[in-house]
Amino acid sequence: MTPSRPISSETVRQQFNRRAPLDAPQFLYGEIAQRMLSRLAYIVVQPEQILDAGCGAGHAIDPLRARYVDMDYVGIDHSAALLAVAQQRYGHQPSLWQRLRKKALKSPTFVEADLAKTGLSPQSFDLIWSNLALHWHPNPPQVIQEWRRLLRPDKLLMFSTFGPATLQELRHALEQAQVTTATMAFVDMHDYGDMLLQNGFSDPVMDQEIITLTYKSAETLLQDVRAMGGNPNPHRHIIGRADYLRVIDALEAQRHMDGTIHLSIEVAYGHAWRAAMQKQGNEIHIPLSSIKRKN
Repeated sequence: MTPSRPISSETVRQQFNRRAPLDAPQFLYGEIAQRMLSRLAYIVVQPEQILDAGCGAGHAIDPLRARYVDMDYVGIDHSAALLAVAQQRYGHQPSLWQRLRKKALKSPTFVEADLAKTGLSPQSFDLIWSNLALHWHPNPPQVIQEWRRLLRPDKLLMFSTFGPATLQELRHALEQAQVTTATMAFVDMHDYGDMLLQNGFSDPVMDQEIITLTYKSAETLLQDVRAMGGNPNPHRHIIGRADYLRVIDALEAQRHMDGTIHLSIEVAYGHAWRAAMQKQGNEIHIPLSSIKRKN
């Protein structure tokens, strides 16, 4: 398992700055958020302090608020443009839930930072929520290590991320079109499970599903791929018009019996508890904050 991945963090930041407010791909991002919430419904947890890691423009605020009405929300992202949208939408005006309840709610807080180096205080959160953000980071183990630092003992991490089968039809089309460029690599869900255990989480649960998007047009398919975030591989090459048309032809050749072109999205879901104890080699480390004096 390789800790680092060929991803340029600066390219990721620039790409998402250009895509602000990131409303276009919410047909997928929002759907995955709802599926995460469905999984969360089976877990007994009532968090007060919630960190949205990779919050973008704050699209998860209202869905989370519907479940946790009085939550104290902090959103963190590396894109200043997306955070500016989030601040404009949610930072100064009452949310839908606030207007319906006619009760003042805690205003969201937004922080611009790398997911692995947040600068936030340790053990500050009861729930860390991260929807389709982890695969954009070059070093997932460092992010998971930071998440453990930020969670209180015995509190919950829940995340979703793209898996290896994502965009497999597009990669095949690039090969068929003989277009040489580096594409984005994704981590297998079992590797994420190992990372959770190695970084002090207990009882990790990982599962995955393949979502198949269908398109009448190859051009629309490529537009959606760009809207989702682009390709931050530093070894990618700019594709010219001739290459683009060959890729279109290769996608057209993949049409199914119903006339549509398919695009696979593998989504891995994970949740785990921040263990109060962490084993390092033959030693077990217990934080002082987890030791309580009997009265």
